[in-house]
Amino acid sequence: MAMIGSLTAHQRWILMAVKGGASSLSFVGSSFIVLCYLLFKELRKFSFKLVFYLALSDMLCSFFSIVGDPSKGFFCYAQGYSTHFFCVASFLWTTTIAFTLHRTVVKHKTDVEDLEAMFHLYVWGTSLFLTVIRSIGNDHRHLGGWCLTQTGRTRKAVQFITFYAPLWGAILYNGYTYFQVIRMLNNATRMAVGMSDRAYQSDARADKKSMNRWGYYPLILIGSWAFGTINGIHDFIEPGHKIFWLSVLDVGTAALMGLFNSIAYGLNSSVRRAIYERLDQVWPASLRRWFPGSLKSKGQFQESELVSLRIEDQH
Repeated sequence: MAMIGSLTAHQRWILMAVKGGASSLSFVGSSFIVLCYLLFKELRKFSFKLVFYLALSDMLCSFFSIVGDPSKGFFCYAQGYSTHFFCVASFLWTTTIAFTLHRTVVKHKTDVEDLEAMFHLYVWGTSLFLTVIRSIGNDHRHLGGWCLTQTGRTRKAVQFITFYAPLWGAILYNGYTYFQVIRMLNNATRMAVGMSDRAYQSDARADKKSMNRWGYYPLILIGSWAFGTINGIHDFIEPGHKIFWLSVLDVGTAALMGLFNSIAYGLNSSVRRAIYERLDQVWPASLRRWFPGSLKSKGQFQESELVSLRIEDQH
């Protein structure tokens, strides 16, 4: 947020509005996934539990982005450090999802549930460590509605080390992992066609639908933080020259990360099925035609997505 120091009051107001609106959308989206997990017992499987932790991190990151009060010292620190902590936790949870998928599909391991404690230690511990490192020698101050850190090049370098470096490390890891998973399923699909195994081909077609979805997962982090990375590099090289439109894209896309995650990771077939089943129980039969999905059988929802990984079936 150091970019806004040289912007006009009107431009700062626009950035605040963009940030608040985008963060609110992310808060609503991630809160919806958290609520679904808490309300629907059938979703409380290990694979979707990871999505729940991701949504919880996004929800809290968005919450602190919205409610932080930079006019007060304590809340200024709370906003800055809490937002950093939960944003880091968010992209780290995406790496645990990628790891789980790779270990299950590529390595055919069934022990991923035993690694949950290690996942928590890895995500929360790393997030805390990076936040503490970022706080050393840092002095938060406020400008208008923003909570800022010191703007020297040393502090900007620390920001890159404690946020952007692990972020792009997570992006590279996720991309490589999903590439291996998709390649594995492509090979399985070709084998099924060669064997003319209709049952296996049916599974392969379901896996193909998931491949189309998995391919977009790494793009979420790229789309959310590419402008922020470019803006940060530009601000490091030319700290006195701010590009307003780039700042708007930076703030807007970063704040929408929670919404993107909730749509891509959370709104899968199992969540939709659980919602439709509840609607069927309360919606009048004469009006159910307005919810065509509620008339579908359970078999039509059986896509091979994160929540329907075959982990449970292999135990």
